[in-house]
Amino acid sequence: MLDGVSMDQLRTFIAAADEGSFSAAGRRLRRAQSVVSQTLANLEGQLGVLLFDRSARYPRLTEEGAALLAEARLVVNGMDGFKARARTISEGLEPELSVVVDVMYPMDSLTVSVGLFRAAFPHTPVRLYVEALGAVLQPVLQKSCRIGIVGSMPLVPEQVDAEKLTDVPMVTVTAASHPLAAAKRVIRMRELESHVQLVLTDRTSLTSGKNFGVFSPSIWRLADLGAKHAFLRAGFGWGHMPLAMVQGDLDAGTLVRLRLEAFQPATPPIAMFAVYRKDAPPGPAGRWFLDQLKQAAAPR
Repeated sequence: MLDGVSMDQLRTFIAAADEGSFSAAGRRLRRAQSVVSQTLANLEGQLGVLLFDRSARYPRLTEEGAALLAEARLVVNGMDGFKARARTISEGLEPELSVVVDVMYPMDSLTVSVGLFRAAFPHTPVRLYVEALGAVLQPVLQKSCRIGIVGSMPLVPEQVDAEKLTDVPMVTVTAASHPLAAAKRVIRMRELESHVQLVLTDRTSLTSGKNFGVFSPSIWRLADLGAKHAFLRAGFGWGHMPLAMVQGDLDAGTLVRLRLEAFQPATPPIAMFAVYRKDAPPGPAGRWFLDQLKQAAAPR
């Protein structure tokens, strides 16, 4: 009986556990609730184990079900990796390299890596996008980009694999003419409430209801980092920026560092990760490109 357990049954088991109900699992898997229920009943019969307690309104994992869930994930992820690897081998070199990059990523490192890639793979065209927050992850999920370089959105879905690339140093700044610039001390959170905070806006719904590093109720949302930089220099508010992008302004005194009570001893860096779908990992060209990014970010 155990030899008859299928990958479809295990995926249904995982979906029901993750979604918390058979109906929600059905929506995720695009099948009727009755089909999900029957699939799980058949699985339980084959295993000889009750996976869900159905006595309440919503099914709950039994102790045995919880123990087997971790094993089911290992099996499914292993099979996904096997199929993805086989697909990569059969495809050979990718017909193009499609990459979406977080706007916070160091552009000097990116341009060097892109230049090296074009020299090494002259017949593999590059399709490159620079986005922020959920707009970096969405093209990867939708399969319009093979690789994403994500930083300003720290949460990624389960169907995505991630590899650490580097940490981007950040700094909190405002214009020298801004009232907050006069504070030569640690600034308390309540002091920020009366000043506009400049933040990047997300063009997708993936970060709906979530705010990363936002401390002021008065917010101006800007579509790109260049606009945010210009508004900071103009004294319209305060905000967090990649250190490399504003180092010249800090040296010239145009912008001033702020020391926030929530960020002591300093504004934390942003961890950058390469992300890709588990069922569509980078091919030879994409892997070469990621290796170049890692080398460029390595300490000298």
